[in-house]
Amino acid sequence: MTTITQPKEASAKVELWLRMYRQMVAIRQFEAQVNELYTRALMPGLAHLYIGEEAVAVGVCEALERTDYITSTHRGHGHCLAKGASPDKMFAELLGKKAGYCKGKGGSMHIADPATGNLGANAIVCGSAGIATGAAFSARQLKNGRVAVCFIGEGALGQGVLYEVMNLAQLFKLPVIYVCENNLYTEYTHYSETTAGDILMRATAFGLEAASVDGQDVLAVHGIAERLVDRARRGNGPAFLLCNTYRYHGHHVGDINREYYRSKQEEQMWKTERDPIANFGKWLVEQNAADPTSLAQVQSELELEMKAAVDFAIAAPYPGVDEVAEDVYA
Repeated sequence: MTTITQPKEASAKVELWLRMYRQMVAIRQFEAQVNELYTRALMPGLAHLYIGEEAVAVGVCEALERTDYITSTHRGHGHCLAKGASPDKMFAELLGKKAGYCKGKGGSMHIADPATGNLGANAIVCGSAGIATGAAFSARQLKNGRVAVCFIGEGALGQGVLYEVMNLAQLFKLPVIYVCENNLYTEYTHYSETTAGDILMRATAFGLEAASVDGQDVLAVHGIAERLVDRARRGNGPAFLLCNTYRYHGHHVGDINREYYRSKQEEQMWKTERDPIANFGKWLVEQNAADPTSLAQVQSELELEMKAAVDFAIAAPYPGVDEVAEDVYA
């Protein structure tokens, strides 16, 4: 019995590791193309790149079922992709095309895909906290076993709605997890200048299970996320997960000269020493789960895949003028 199950378990672990690696690379390649679209003046408006934070979205979403819910932020492309969104439809949405998830009307900061449990990104800071908590309430009432994850940035810690929903979530023992991605900067200000006290204690004050993790370590994120998701699914209530991470680029794609609020040396340190993809790739090689050639092939395949998705979006038609009032409810 042991000799049969152990190889299967080992194989499943390796399959999970390689899937997470591929998903992180896919997010980075997607965002690289987004930046390219902006610099080529092909994308209307701005986008907020997720490069550097990939381990959080992938580590958390790999702990979820397809039917589980997520809500996202203005920096939400990584969450969307990690939950199962298709790159071609996402690029189409960014370019305002009819083939996009929201028929081109949502854009970068409002992508939603209910088919994969994604209830939507939100440009309002902490704007989706009530949505995620409401989804968790519906799951409890319907007894369908679903869990909701609410991704927020550290800037959300200054919004009163977060504390209102955490209070309600604890009172009703709702299956919701608030995942705070602390990338150190609230737009152009270091979070230490805007956020007083202990972040985790804000959650524990309401009785939530609270944990902190290195957001650059996808295995660490996934391990804690699995525990918190299982806990919520079993009816033991909400949780708060603080993921310490870093965005390599500016607050948005137009934020290019950043030295007035953070140094190039700091950025370089995170890119060379704390990169979640490079470090996980090295670990996979050390574990004999992959080799440098196969990892390089993943990079090449996904670069081509993302370029093809961009070509699809560029060629896709815009929605007709007669559709401007469709799907508008307020």
